[in-house]
Amino acid sequence: MLYRKIRKEIETHLQSDSDKILVIEGARQVGKSFIIRTVGRKMFKNFIEINFVEDDEGAQIFKKVRSPEEFYLALSMVAGSKLDNMKNTLIFIDEIQHYPQFLTMLKFLRQEHRYRYIASGSLLGITLRTTTSIPIGSIIRKKMTQLDFEEFLIANDFGEFAISSIKEKFQKKESLDEASHKRLMDLFKRYLLVGGMPDAVNEYLKSRNIVKVREVQNSIKSLYATDASKYEHDNGKNLLIRRIYDMLPSQMENKKKRIVAKNIQGQKGDRFNRYQDEFEYLVSSGIAININAISNPHYPLVESAQKNLLKLYLNDVGLLTAQLYHNNLQPILNDEKSINLGGVYENAVAQELNAHGYRLFYYDNRQKGEVDFLVDDYYNLTPLPIEVKSGKDYTIHSALNNLLSTKDYNIKSGVVLSNAREVRQVNNITYMPIYYVMFFNASSDDSENVFF
Repeated sequence: MLYRKIRKEIETHLQSDSDKILVIEGARQVGKSFIIRTVGRKMFKNFIEINFVEDDEGAQIFKKVRSPEEFYLALSMVAGSKLDNMKNTLIFIDEIQHYPQFLTMLKFLRQEHRYRYIASGSLLGITLRTTTSIPIGSIIRKKMTQLDFEEFLIANDFGEFAISSIKEKFQKKESLDEASHKRLMDLFKRYLLVGGMPDAVNEYLKSRNIVKVREVQNSIKSLYATDASKYEHDNGKNLLIRRIYDMLPSQMENKKKRIVAKNIQGQKGDRFNRYQDEFEYLVSSGIAININAISNPHYPLVESAQKNLLKLYLNDVGLLTAQLYHNNLQPILNDEKSINLGGVYENAVAQELNAHGYRLFYYDNRQKGEVDFLVDDYYNLTPLPIEVKSGKDYTIHSALNNLLSTKDYNIKSGVVLSNAREVRQVNNITYMPIYYVMFFNASSDDSENVFF
């Protein structure tokens, strides 16, 4: 079974005295149901799972439920023999967003203390934005993503002791030896191909066959497209979600990876705000990662964001390389000079930073240039710029230099991530191998989060 960091968080919550209901949200196919099911069956004598999508497609027992009393009656009809008390009965409500009234009802179910609850949703971000009564004090929302690079390493039998030792090197700003660096880069390139979707990772571990891995990835992409079409139909809207989603891989190949409104339908003068619903769906469903531009960065970055300049990255780099290169491994494994891997590397860094709790921005200034990422450095209370390089010219970064030399921004340091092994500091720029991004963590305590 794949190691997932979120498992410990779920177990800790269910073992605690808190009666708040944990709600796991994230894109489809990232492993939410599997990990909850695994923990629930292990920890509780009575584990009851209800999937509202399956209920709607079947008997529709829960569809018209509007009160706790009606819920208990419906529950007893499908799992009466397993219902006991709060200490030994866990009820898992999967795809809770499909029946939105239950999001409000969670407050009342919590207050009655009959059973323990946990919930998950794949399009929860969208539903919560339109739900008028969210039980804020009764739930704990936790985002789950695909396997990050550290989890991928562990899946490939890379020991936790080795990861801990590498993390110490990172914190001390030290380089790995040549053999270790080569091993990490080899696994990082395989991560670019496989990504972190659990089904794709499991297929890779089982068969080592890229054709079969790509079949899994293509089926996930098709599932996302089907979900988008269903969302449009159910909401009576004729949107262009799928068109924009299909555009994202080609956008990664452009120098400026920004979404340009006129390219969506090929109409000159098209305005960005016309597609707000489409962008909202892609981001809130978890299948795309949004990054807003900032031309005048100050801490905290959210106060300087420009909403009409947007980059969208795919939620999983394996889905990206599946669409860009299909079954051809050579562009990634051999670093072919004719192929620009900048967008692929950026996508991997974006999903890693997103998985580790960062809200992402990028620097875009007509006079000074563009820097790939800006995140808040919570320890130094300043923006932290991050530049990602896939080639050998990783020391060339005029935009980053311009950004750091602007005194009004009060930016103390910057980071360049690349294929190079050596960790070194030149003035206020730290050069690091790209796999060190797995240790950037917005939620770490200050002692772990002092990078520079």
